[in-house]
Amino acid sequence: MQPIVIATWKFGELAARAALPLLTRGAAALDAALAGAQAVEDDPAVNSVGYGGLANRLGVVSLDACVMDGRTLDCGAVAGVENIRHVAALARLVMEKTPHLMLVGEGAKLFAVQHGFPLECLHTPESVATWQRRGLEKSTTHLTHDTVTVLALDQTGSLAGVCTTSGLSHKMPGRVGDSPIIGAGLYVDNAAGAAGGTGVGEEILRIAASSVMVESLRAGQTPQEACELAARRIVEVGKRRNVKPAQIAFIALDPRGNVGAACTAGTDFHFAVGRGDCVEMKQAVAIA
Repeated sequence: MQPIVIATWKFGELAARAALPLLTRGAAALDAALAGAQAVEDDPAVNSVGYGGLANRLGVVSLDACVMDGRTLDCGAVAGVENIRHVAALARLVMEKTPHLMLVGEGAKLFAVQHGFPLECLHTPESVATWQRRGLEKSTTHLTHDTVTVLALDQTGSLAGVCTTSGLSHKMPGRVGDSPIIGAGLYVDNAAGAAGGTGVGEEILRIAASSVMVESLRAGQTPQEACELAARRIVEVGKRRNVKPAQIAFIALDPRGNVGAACTAGTDFHFAVGRGDCVEMKQAVAIA
């Protein structure tokens, strides 16, 4: 089985380039996907994930993440975590070391410290300046929300996924979007496929998007068809609610290595695909 990795947004190239060599050397899908996500968490130039992430209304960087293993359906998540950079790795630890699927807030931070995660200030001078500038903007149309979701298929044919984010800029303290929610921001099942989303989390949550896509794959649709189905559903729900469809994008990967991506109109969604020794950037189909 030729391994493959797919990751959201242009900075997904960083994730794919970190994950692909591991996959080609025989690493498990979850190990590779986590390494890819962590590379983005570590990059302060990516202002919506990890270190240097988007702050909430109080100026605090609060992170969410989840992981899922498609072979066992084991999964773990954390939400509302402050002062911990590698929240995707923390989500995996929740999966491996607790009987729970999710820890939040101070409980998640305490769990992290107990397991050797350092407490860090997640701000950079640039992230502080961004927070101050956005605080002066009155319109919510300027809010940003670029999650990194990484899906991987390893040499054994097993799938895994990781999703990590700082969420909406200037979000209300305590707000949690789709990214740490299994079945919304991420879902992975070796028997069907893997899927993830990025964008305004409230709208992804509203349709349980990743679960919808994986069930579409299970029913025999291609990854591209599954992503377009989810994007169309976002548009349809927007019309039912009499609101403009949110900026949303989806990626999917099936057990045979086929990939798909789609977004709502106006999102301009690029994503990275890595296979063999090559990582390519692609632009998703837009659904109006």
